[in-house]
Amino acid sequence: MTQISVLADAIGARVEIVNPGAGEDTAGRVAVTGIDLRAQGIRPGDVFAALPGAKTHGASFAGTALERGAVAVLTDEAGRDLVAEATSDPVAVLVHPEPRAALGAASATVYGHPSRSMQVIGITGTSGKTTTSYLVEAGLVAAGRVVGLVGTVETRIEGIRVPSTLTTPEAPQLHALFAVMRERGVDTVVMEVSSHALALGRVDATEFAVGGFTNLSQDHLDFHKDLDDYFGAKARLFAEDSPVRARRAVVCTDDVWGRRMAEVARAGRDDATAVRTVGGEGAAGTAAADWTVTDEVPDETGVQQFTLTGPDGIARRATVGLPGRYNVTNAALAVALCAEVGADIDAAIRGIADVAVPGRVERVERGQDFLAVVDYAHKPAALDAVIGTLRAATEGRIAVVVGAGGDRDRTKRPIMGEVAARAADLVVVTDDNPRTENPAAIRAAVLDGAHSVPAAERGEILEIGDRAAAIDAAVAWARPGDVVLVAGKGHETGQEIEGVKHPFDDREVLGAALDKYRTAGPDGHHPPAAGGSHHGGKA
Repeated sequence: MTQISVLADAIGARVEIVNPGAGEDTAGRVAVTGIDLRAQGIRPGDVFAALPGAKTHGASFAGTALERGAVAVLTDEAGRDLVAEATSDPVAVLVHPEPRAALGAASATVYGHPSRSMQVIGITGTSGKTTTSYLVEAGLVAAGRVVGLVGTVETRIEGIRVPSTLTTPEAPQLHALFAVMRERGVDTVVMEVSSHALALGRVDATEFAVGGFTNLSQDHLDFHKDLDDYFGAKARLFAEDSPVRARRAVVCTDDVWGRRMAEVARAGRDDATAVRTVGGEGAAGTAAADWTVTDEVPDETGVQQFTLTGPDGIARRATVGLPGRYNVTNAALAVALCAEVGADIDAAIRGIADVAVPGRVERVERGQDFLAVVDYAHKPAALDAVIGTLRAATEGRIAVVVGAGGDRDRTKRPIMGEVAARAADLVVVTDDNPRTENPAAIRAAVLDGAHSVPAAERGEILEIGDRAAAIDAAVAWARPGDVVLVAGKGHETGQEIEGVKHPFDDREVLGAALDKYRTAGPDGHHPPAAGGSHHGGKA
């Protein structure tokens, strides 16, 4: 528990009692047991963090928070006035000019700075965060660590699953989660760190032992003004002037952004070994990397073996059970991250060998005679990479079911269509998560990109808005030896349309279509679903 006066001193806020009464002199000594941004989430003893919003000030909900047992409110001057209007009782208000900027430190203080008691590994980058996090978790467990995982798909404490709603939770939930992990004996935490989390301060006051960087490509340009701004947000995990700079860093230098990030991470450090680099075979800068990948050998099932040589000069043979060149890089990065927190390297290599990641090149098997895969690829570079991986693994044709999310980066929509049309034999443009946008308008943008590819260089293009019907059509098209890739949603179990999330799991829908395929007519196929429009192209 933390006294209000101690909390105020820690974040540089002043304590003001609105509607002062008989309890004014003791208000600063009231014990705080938690903190929350959500008035409906307040429990007795909590501080209500009432932040200014674009449309509504959080302090407008102070009445609800106080009724639920809030003992104080953290807010700004405008919020202080709203709190005074919300109740006639004395209330301690921690007034701060930028309460959002103080939220991380406030949360860490309330929960006793739990990240200081564990080694926290933060992983950022455009693609590969989830996969790398799962690989690191497995490597650490194999090395005898007690591990917590915070990520897009789920949060796990010693293997016990807790569903996630954000890649990185807001600061109060994050530090509360760290506190629970500490209580349960967790010694190492692996977490995905999104650019939004870094830019919005969700990880403020987290003490990162190691930061890992995967890569950077176009994404989230609805939030960031350009790629440099996007890079700058990611760089907060590594930059010299950042309050959340990791003590050590491991950076994949296979692309220009990685090499640039390595330079950011090195700035101002006296210890040259505090920054380690990972380079893949044939990539620029591989020879200069501290961890290098060579002698990659994939088998027909997608399992890949490779040699990983570390800073100690020892070459170790490693295996990763995930297809794709990029997953070899993810595996190498994972081993390097394990090494940076002192885990046994050989144990970590054993641990990563059999890892499966939900919604990442995830096979759906129903006894069919072709490959059916669900993948989270929802940005151009990721889509191109997964199609390339599948192309290398088959001599058959490839169908891709693809769309784009609403209320997100619009500039990538035509690029998604172009990538799919260049690489696949059949592109079925469908709805992803339209959210509040017109689904037909989103599909039109994806189709524009697909049709920008010359007809002789692209496959057949269909438009089927209903995602289940689109998946069904791709399955109906497939013949023995082909590949059906359903891209964009991966592990997600809902589809958001007009602000409402409906149950929808690509894996279940694909499985149902495959079952239908296996029990259909004499040739084992059924006709394409009705309601789609045909856009020509080669068969």
